[in-house]
Amino acid sequence: MPPPGPRVVVGLLAAWRPLFRGRLLLVTNTLSCGTLMAAGDAVRQAWERRLPEDAAGPPQPMDLRRTARMFAMGCSMGPFLHYWYQWLDRIFPAMGFKGIRTILKKVLVDQLVASPLLGVWYFLGMGYLEGQSLDTSCQELKDKFWEFYKADWCVWPAAQLVNFLYVPTSYRVMYVNSMTLGWDTYLSYLKHRDHLPGRLGIASHTD
Repeated sequence: MPPPGPRVVVGLLAAWRPLFRGRLLLVTNTLSCGTLMAAGDAVRQAWERRLPEDAAGPPQPMDLRRTARMFAMGCSMGPFLHYWYQWLDRIFPAMGFKGIRTILKKVLVDQLVASPLLGVWYFLGMGYLEGQSLDTSCQELKDKFWEFYKADWCVWPAAQLVNFLYVPTSYRVMYVNSMTLGWDTYLSYLKHRDHLPGRLGIASHTD
C-alpha cells in the first residue's frame, strides 16, 4: 500500500478525472475559462488599488461587476476553445516530435485564426456587457487590437507548442487556463486602463 501522501494524490486524481471526460469536460473547460479570467481581473484590480493615491486620487473599491463581466466573457470563450482543439486534433493528428511539422502547422493555424478571433470576441463582448455602443466598441478594438495581437505572438506560440506536443486533447483547455492567469491580468489591464487617467490610462499611455 502506498504511503499517505501518494494515496492522497492518487485519490485526488481519481476524483478529478471524471471532470475531464464526456459532457463534463465541456462544463469544466467553460467554468475554468471564466474562473481564470475573473481571477486575472481580481489580480489586476488588487494591483491598481496599491498604486500611490497622489497618482490618480484615492484607491477605488473592488469593482465586482467588472470581475463578473470578465467571468462571463471567459465562460463564453470556453465552449469555443473546447471544440476548437478537438477540431485541430482531427485535422492535424500528431503528437510528439515525430509529428513536429504538423504540430507547427497547428500552432500557426491557432495564431492566425483563433487568436485574432478571440481578441475581437473579447473587446466586442466586453463592450456589450459594459453597455457600450457598437461604434464605441469597434473603435476600442481598432485602437487596441494590434497591441493585443503583438503581445499574443510573444506569449502563445511557445506555450501552444508545448500544448500540442505533450498534452492530451481532453486537457488542452485546462493547460491553456493554467498558463493564462498572467495573460488574463494583461487583458484586464488593456481593456480597463483608459479608466485610470493620469496613472495608467489615456494620459500616461499617450505620453
